[in-house]
Amino acid sequence: MSFAQDRPLQLDDLAHSVWQALQQQGESGVSDLSAQLKIDQSRIMAIATEGAGQGFIAIAEQTSDELVPNEEAARLVQEGLPERRALRLLVDAGGQVPMGDFAKLAQQNGIAVNEVFKWGVARGWVERGKQGVSITDAGRAAEAGKGFDADESALIEAQGKPVDVDSLKDPDRVRQLLGKRTELAKIKPRTRRTLSLTEAGRALLTSGNLQLKTEKNLLTPEDLRSGVWSGVTYRPYDVTLKAETVHPAKVHPLRKIIEQTRRAYLEMGFTEVVSPMVESSFWNFDALFQPQDHPARDMQDTFYMDEPSGTELPSDAALVERVKRAHEDGGDTGSEGWGYKWSPERARQVVLRTHTTASTIRALARHPEPPFKAFCVGWVCRNETISYKHLPVFHQVDGIVIDEQASLASLLGTLETFYKKMGFKHVKFKPAFYPYTEPSVDVVVYLESRKKWIEMGGSGIFRPEVTEPLGCKHPVLAWGLGMERLAMIRYGLSDIRELYQGRVEAQQQMALYQ
Repeated sequence: MSFAQDRPLQLDDLAHSVWQALQQQGESGVSDLSAQLKIDQSRIMAIATEGAGQGFIAIAEQTSDELVPNEEAARLVQEGLPERRALRLLVDAGGQVPMGDFAKLAQQNGIAVNEVFKWGVARGWVERGKQGVSITDAGRAAEAGKGFDADESALIEAQGKPVDVDSLKDPDRVRQLLGKRTELAKIKPRTRRTLSLTEAGRALLTSGNLQLKTEKNLLTPEDLRSGVWSGVTYRPYDVTLKAETVHPAKVHPLRKIIEQTRRAYLEMGFTEVVSPMVESSFWNFDALFQPQDHPARDMQDTFYMDEPSGTELPSDAALVERVKRAHEDGGDTGSEGWGYKWSPERARQVVLRTHTTASTIRALARHPEPPFKAFCVGWVCRNETISYKHLPVFHQVDGIVIDEQASLASLLGTLETFYKKMGFKHVKFKPAFYPYTEPSVDVVVYLESRKKWIEMGGSGIFRPEVTEPLGCKHPVLAWGLGMERLAMIRYGLSDIRELYQGRVEAQQQMALYQ
């Protein structure tokens, strides 16, 4: 009080309007004051902090969790989340289904199996055991239509708007079921600040011992001409106050990874090649010595085009004949082949390419003589059920090296160099099996943030049945690596779908340099 009694307190227009609003309302939240007075929250907090330091304004803080639903969350709940839709399958099947049969049923009905196991078990609706997948009593009650679970109700009632978690029915269950389900919502901690005048502040405001001052931080030409400038108090800058967050323009994280990958290969002397996403089965499967009855060529794994449903085989009839013979009896490769009659009709089928190896195998046919190094980064399609780690459309990078002295050691060295360029300090390899390479290895990198080894992709040396029909008589190193997995590891994402949701907020929160 001595401050107010000794000399008048000066307030600028903004501060005076805040003091008067607090006198009229008793107390008010910062966000409410900001909306009412049309003053930025940071400016209101600066006024409140200054007043609190003098004992005239009280600042109360209350921390709470806020549920921020995604735009489509309510619709997804109304249509039925995967774990709820799976309940009908279990009920129709008598309440229990062997694991393999349940996976097939779920896939046929477009239900993500992983989501069912993860969230169905978390809700207590589904159990997994040696006998398979079974529905619980709680699951039967949910399937019978006895209302939504707490998190489902919260998402419907929120109507896409943020809501205080503690104001919801059963907030603990909402936190349990939505805390890590980012495709539906996020739970964010919020601090609500409430302002009020202290007894000393109210007394000062009514005492008349206040002076209004004109403050500016920018003079106009009119201020200079009129002479107003001489009576202006220049507003000081408080560099300790929180500034407005500025979000610089950023490249999408997946695009950044792709461009870094391209740069790494180009720096290593590789040539970039491309080919269409719509590909013939000949280049996608047959040229890779994949038998025409291989399960990967079924409709369950591959997208086939209806129009056009077929295309022409390569114009090089001798090449086609060599590929045919490799399948039927091994041709001149020293192999016995697959021992069946090769069908040109199956080779003409049009598919959405299942790997970018179709691009590099075309490049190999064009450049069968060493030395040659090529890579391709592009879209590929597989008939996968959408889940936290699978999408039907994703990116892949393939590479080949043709060299007379190529060996497994040079393959491992090439891949180790690439991953070190991508920021991984520790790379190792383990034996693997792939139909068109021998020997084959998987690439594994050490992730410092998780303290564990992560598998990144497959590689090997093309078998003679692949290379010799294309006219190549020398060793060919080959590999195929997923781009989305690399991006998820780099940016700490647990759900592949986060890369494609297109949310500006998520993009803003990602580090500019990473």
